[in-house]
Amino acid sequence: MSDLQEAGFKDRTRIEDARDRLLDTPPIDRTERLSLSVADGRTVAEPIEAVRNVPHYARAAMDGWALKAEDTFGASDRSPAVLRPGETVGPDRAVRVHTGSELPEDADAVVMIEDVDRIGEELEVFDAVAAGENVAPVGEDVEAGQRLYDPGHRLRPSDLGLLKGTGIDTVEIVEKPEVAVIPTGEELVQADPEPGEVVETNRFTISRLAERWGADVTRREIVTDDHETLRAAVQRDLTRDVVVTTGGSSVGERDLIPEVVADLGEVFVHGVALKPGHPVALGRIEGVTVVMLPGYPVACIVNAVQFLRPLVKHLGRMPIEPLPSREATLTRKLKSEPGVRTFARVKLEESEAGLEATPTRAGGSGVLSSVALADGWVAVPESAEGIAAGETVTVENWEYNG
Repeated sequence: MSDLQEAGFKDRTRIEDARDRLLDTPPIDRTERLSLSVADGRTVAEPIEAVRNVPHYARAAMDGWALKAEDTFGASDRSPAVLRPGETVGPDRAVRVHTGSELPEDADAVVMIEDVDRIGEELEVFDAVAAGENVAPVGEDVEAGQRLYDPGHRLRPSDLGLLKGTGIDTVEIVEKPEVAVIPTGEELVQADPEPGEVVETNRFTISRLAERWGADVTRREIVTDDHETLRAAVQRDLTRDVVVTTGGSSVGERDLIPEVVADLGEVFVHGVALKPGHPVALGRIEGVTVVMLPGYPVACIVNAVQFLRPLVKHLGRMPIEPLPSREATLTRKLKSEPGVRTFARVKLEESEAGLEATPTRAGGSGVLSSVALADGWVAVPESAEGIAAGETVTVENWEYNG
């Protein structure tokens, strides 16, 4: 039995401490230039400034008549200003314009069409306008040279439209962190399990989550619980930024991954004060971070959200934003272990009293349906011995796309 296995989990690292050590590595510095058509959701690598003004010409902001504002001074319902329609703006002359039309030369205002009556070859203007009124000036939306986005901003569809409008077609983007996901366990199969066998699901779930968080993922085949086989599998992916293993992270005889990583590099965290999933391990080999997730599906997901998500975002120079959450009233008591942060899965339902959170009855770390059929989880703090029914709780949506 190895030293890691003999040590067990007498001392569990606090989540924040484990995360701090995990993120104590520089972000990636690789960038690529992409066209706007494929840049949605990607992270800006350098400051982006507008190339041109938007709008790049003065334009009418209303349907109406473009004119010199001074020609309308004193106009009212009882004493309208009288102008003539024409092709150019001049003294007492106005030009018909539509919203978005270029403002004619010498015009400095637009009077709305509903404030003008056309009688034969004359225009009666019943409302005085000031210079600049109902006019969108050059650069009203964006000025050339204006800073639009800073490094670390994750581009959205609206951002891409703005960039296109300001004359930008390509952007310098941070390359996606490269993550390899390796499922381990001699009991795992792809389908049609026999007694004693388990269909492997973690690779699919964790890969999709990592891609949502901004990673470029390589999915590996199942690796059996053999020291040399595991060692070769991990070494194969040391060209990636992160190696993620699922299963074999605890301290049993078949839990070999922490020992393999320790032999190749270091394991700086083994056992974290959270539930489900305290047998998570974190390490580093030749500058490559290794996240060793537990094999039970719920424990695997909880730890992926707590550790892999912030790691991917940190490496990809993306902001690590809090999970979106909602407040709800707890319908049943939640139990928890003092000193351990418990992630309790709940269903949400609207009632006459407001939003209610009901703990899922199946709460084991191996019960995948307890998260797949839940609407979020409640993080019960280490200082609490559960939460009583009727209390207001914060329900985190761990599965949102971001």
